[in-house]
Amino acid sequence: MNLFWKKLTRGITPTAKIEKEENEIVNALQRYNDVEKSLEIVKYKSLYHEVKSPAFIENKKKLQNRKYKDTEEFRTITQFRKLQNSESLRLYFQVLGSFELKEYETFKLSPRFEDLNDNRKIKESEKLSRLKNFEHSKAYKTYLRYHNSYILKEYMRLKEVVSTPEFKIANDFWSNENRWFTTPQYEVEQRFYELANHPNIVSYLNENPKRFENYKSLKLTFNDEFEWSNFDESQWKYGFHYKSSKLIGNHSFANEKQANNSGQNISVDDSTLQIITKNENQTSIAWHPVKGFIQKNFEYTSDVIQTGDTFKQKEGIFKAKLRCKGNIHHAFWLGADDMLPHINIFHFDGKKIRVGNVSENLTDGIEIKGLDPSEYYIYTLIWKNNELTWKINNVVVYRTTSYIPEEAMYLAFNSFIPEKMIGSSGQLEVDWVRVYQN
Repeated sequence: MNLFWKKLTRGITPTAKIEKEENEIVNALQRYNDVEKSLEIVKYKSLYHEVKSPAFIENKKKLQNRKYKDTEEFRTITQFRKLQNSESLRLYFQVLGSFELKEYETFKLSPRFEDLNDNRKIKESEKLSRLKNFEHSKAYKTYLRYHNSYILKEYMRLKEVVSTPEFKIANDFWSNENRWFTTPQYEVEQRFYELANHPNIVSYLNENPKRFENYKSLKLTFNDEFEWSNFDESQWKYGFHYKSSKLIGNHSFANEKQANNSGQNISVDDSTLQIITKNENQTSIAWHPVKGFIQKNFEYTSDVIQTGDTFKQKEGIFKAKLRCKGNIHHAFWLGADDMLPHINIFHFDGKKIRVGNVSENLTDGIEIKGLDPSEYYIYTLIWKNNELTWKINNVVVYRTTSYIPEEAMYLAFNSFIPEKMIGSSGQLEVDWVRVYQN
């Protein structure tokens, strides 16, 4: 498959753009999920239903627009003040507590009360004259008019009502033109708008969750951004992985020119994994298909790393951002406990890139032309139970439904030089590795 024309016509998305878009959507999804699980969004949704309900809206309208003069409190306080300011009632209460009324009421109960009907006796007695004048006074007539009357009882009732704490609170409330701002409902509304304007909730509400459909079902199961400095603390081990611990993992093959160097050619610099192939002589262990493990003099050193003891997975999405240089082989592959099956997610042979899988009965794959391996690209394998799909950046480069592995496989990177290849120094650089599970 030739990707040159796709690259030339921008059919293949630049790596930096893919990373930027993916990081944005991953971060947006994380933010969306965090908000979705937060107490704030639960509170927001609860307040939304409350604040937007017809009952809340109607109550707010009533509290904001109702005239004080239309309230029961206004009518009550107005009636009370009218009676309170009545000259007749004021006179009644003056008489009620007066000495004159007390004297008259006392005299009224005495046997001499009939003397008030005798004008001669009245003229002869100052007291009788005073009592008679009081009896005919406006003050006493007012007293008689209001005493035990409905008006007096209503006044006393209203006086008792307006003096209660409940009435004072209600009257102060309704007489306040800004009463809405004093209510618990206003506080509820303010909390709602506070949450509605929170950047995280604004982002959540404006987000289109459909764009997360390809990500929501994925779980990140392995991630290495290569921010570690000590290889022993990483998830990787140098050498090949074998089911039997008795087999030597750190070896090369007799038909290769490089000695795998026990992790000495592996480094992390500026958050980038480097497997460096050096032009240097070294005697090391090699596997010979007839002689077994032998000592061999090598012209080069390099390394292989894998996660055979720390991470394996069956199916999912396996991807790495990498680049390489040198007239040597570089590979990103999945391995099993036995030699096969084997999946090359990326394999550069010094001239061209190849992807594919190898089983006991099949070597399947495709050559990729038109890409410069010294530039960063994202190489991806999508492993489903019935299909393997390879992608470079956003372009699907190969699919197969043949010989899909049935076992979990580990991650591996290595650089090597076949015996028949001239070879050179070089390096494989890996910016990151990520694995997802559906």
